[in-house]
Amino acid sequence: MTSTFESRSEASSVPDSSVSDPERRDFIVIMATAMAAGGAAAVAWPLVDQMNPASNVVAQGAPITVDVSKIEPGQMITVMWQAKPMFIVHRTPAMLERLAQPSEAADLRDPLSKTKQQPAYAANWSRSIKPAYLVLVGVCTHLGCIPNFRPAPGSIGPNWPGGWLCPCHGSRYDLAGRVFNGSPAPLNLPVPPYRFASDTAIEIGKNPPGGSFAMSQIQTM
Repeated sequence: MTSTFESRSEASSVPDSSVSDPERRDFIVIMATAMAAGGAAAVAWPLVDQMNPASNVVAQGAPITVDVSKIEPGQMITVMWQAKPMFIVHRTPAMLERLAQPSEAADLRDPLSKTKQQPAYAANWSRSIKPAYLVLVGVCTHLGCIPNFRPAPGSIGPNWPGGWLCPCHGSRYDLAGRVFNGSPAPLNLPVPPYRFASDTAIEIGKNPPGGSFAMSQIQTM
């Protein structure tokens, strides 16, 4: 009796391969699916990775295109390029008229933009390709603060023609980004390389045909 019971017990302890095990079957399906997905990912990843910009392109700052059609006259927008703020201003005819006044030029440190703070195509009285649109690197040339836009004449003093005021140490720039005499900042605000991709789009980081300006050419103190 004893031996018969033991034989039956041993026999019952051995799993019957012919009996369906739902949990075991589910596990096998999950593992097979995971392996297939892993293989697909290994194939797909290089394709996705190739669509991303190269790390050296990102570090150097790939050009960006900005739609300027919605900037109202007299307004400024700020965009980022090369981890720096870029100011884009839609100047009004009144702003441009003030810029051209000889009385303002007399108060500027570098009114003719002789210091290389801009491309050759922006080394003019408006410091721009098209006078209505100004593009500047929005970093004070004193200690790197971001100047505040103060376009209204007289908004920070009776003789103020409009421009930028640095909140850190009081450096002042006119509506072409030219620094005023008496400011701690030694240089005009830089103009980055840029071009008009269309009548309503500015591409920062790319020169117009014939231009070869780079940010590394900007003079620093």
